[in-house]
Amino acid sequence: MKNIETFSWEKFYEAPIIGIVRGMAPSLLTDITRVYSQSGLTTLEITMNSPSAAEMIHLLRQTFPDLNIGAGTVCTMEDLDIAIDSGAQFIVTPIVDKAVIQQCVALKIPVFAGAFTPTEIHLAWSAGASAVKVFPATQLGTTYIRDILAPLNQIKLLPTGGVDASNIRSFFAAGAIGVGMGSSLFDKKLIEMEDLVGLERHFRHIRSEALYNQIQ
Repeated sequence: MKNIETFSWEKFYEAPIIGIVRGMAPSLLTDITRVYSQSGLTTLEITMNSPSAAEMIHLLRQTFPDLNIGAGTVCTMEDLDIAIDSGAQFIVTPIVDKAVIQQCVALKIPVFAGAFTPTEIHLAWSAGASAVKVFPATQLGTTYIRDILAPLNQIKLLPTGGVDASNIRSFFAAGAIGVGMGSSLFDKKLIEMEDLVGLERHFRHIRSEALYNQIQ
């Protein structure tokens, strides 16, 4: 594995949203990422179960050096090796895999490990996760985030799954340090229509909702 450039926490907190790209056609990716960056969003995840994921991560790292570009759906050490070799600056997993987490810690690369129950969440954090991706967050919603943080308030939570424009404020109000968003962020209709102006407007709205509690 090769060395990676440092993930920027400062950029992440400017827009604490991880945009999740899964199965997007490479022909669309560059234009959509350009709009993503122009809208003020800073952190993008390419899932490793997408076609040509490694190539897309490498392309985005070369084309958009000011963004945080990472790899998601990293479930094995093999996935991790490929992601790092492609230039991923952070790692996201849907599960708690201690070997993957600990290797990321050794490489000093942020890892957002997926977990659901209090035990899983604590296990991921104890293993060294930079934050714990609560997945799927749609099942129990914002109340669950608040309830988890009551006894486990030292853990950084990043709910993913079911986060959209209508509830993103409440996830941050409940104590989340960020969120992961896929289809609710990458609006299918706008993309199919190639409405990049509308997509940028949508991205900007989501970002403003994410930051709402900070500016009140």
